[in-house]
Amino acid sequence: MKKDDCIFCKIANGEIPSSTVYEDDDFRVILDIAPAAKGHALILPKEHFANIFELDGVVAGKLFTLATKVAPAIKEEMGCSGLNVVQNNGASAGQTVDHFHLHLIPRNEGDDVSVKWVPKESDPEENAKLAEKIAGRM
Repeated sequence: MKKDDCIFCKIANGEIPSSTVYEDDDFRVILDIAPAAKGHALILPKEHFANIFELDGVVAGKLFTLATKVAPAIKEEMGCSGLNVVQNNGASAGQTVDHFHLHLIPRNEGDDVSVKWVPKESDPEENAKLAEKIAGRM
């Protein structure tokens, strides 16, 4: 189901032109108009899901199956040595469009793309307890 005021719904469903890499009944893959690197693509579900918290397992399975086809094609065409798969959920995580989308960003050594965080130390006992609590919610 499409959301009428969502720009990504309009792009995914062909109402707004895009540089389309791939399209099927469920998804449209486009080149990002504000790329982190040349060849940066977005996988957009045609159905509106605001974020991963709304995505169901069937769609997620199809999406990642598609990503395993698109990513090697980008790598081959761009001649890149790596690729980031990025997906943000919520404004605090950097999500700027409230329509689930998966970024595929070509990478090369020494490029100016930044997708990083500062690793923190963790306590193994605390991690074990937290893992148990999270598992209990699934």
